[in-house]
Amino acid sequence: MNQSMEGKVVLVVGGAGSIGAVAARRFAELGARVVVSHRDVAEEAEAAADVVSSLPGEGHVALIADVGQTETLIALRTEILNRFAGVDVLVNAAGFTKPVRHADLEALDDDLIDRMFAVNWRGQFATIRTFAPLLKASGDGLIVSISSIAGTNGIGSSIAYCAAKAGIDVMTKSLARVLAPEVRVLAVAPGVVDTSFVPGRGADFNEKTAETTPLKRIATAEDIASAIVACATQLGFATGTTFVVDGGRSL
Repeated sequence: MNQSMEGKVVLVVGGAGSIGAVAARRFAELGARVVVSHRDVAEEAEAAADVVSSLPGEGHVALIADVGQTETLIALRTEILNRFAGVDVLVNAAGFTKPVRHADLEALDDDLIDRMFAVNWRGQFATIRTFAPLLKASGDGLIVSISSIAGTNGIGSSIAYCAAKAGIDVMTKSLARVLAPEVRVLAVAPGVVDTSFVPGRGADFNEKTAETTPLKRIATAEDIASAIVACATQLGFATGTTFVVDGGRSL
């Protein structure tokens, strides 16, 4: 396949985060115009602005949306239509977690469960639901959601997080059927990634994890971004699949 993304518009939801930011840069390097969405929070707005200002090429922009609030996604769609007339690629990189020991059932209270699913599953679905018409109109649309090996091995920051990521995998299969042939739907499932996504995980955790991973290191944001970009540039006959990018950790 042609690796060029010239003329394409890529929306990276949660593009101020580690994986989203690298994916945004990789798409921009291939010629795409990139929209980085972020919540209406000063820290995230600043991070998103920094990401956009560092991207090569022209036409990139940071815009506000919160996956937990569908009305903001609809507003984002309107803004993108006005600026770009459409979207070709949607990267669902927004996410949230809070470590809770699996044995501590009481600590995984209803509010935390609801928030976990609101951001990590409902928010991903709502984003796809909002942008599906634009992606279908593209004729060569692509959705890439960020899953996790926690969704299949049941080992992760919390039981709710594992369940939400399992839901991403199922959603990917279901939507691949109903959005075909105009839109391909894929997911990328990392293992442990060297980011600050999971609060409280530091160098000691990463070193121990690396030692028990066949490739003897944990993933970088570049590793995961490479898989996301490959979905757009190399894997044109793939849909409904979750690609595991974990250095063999799930073996």
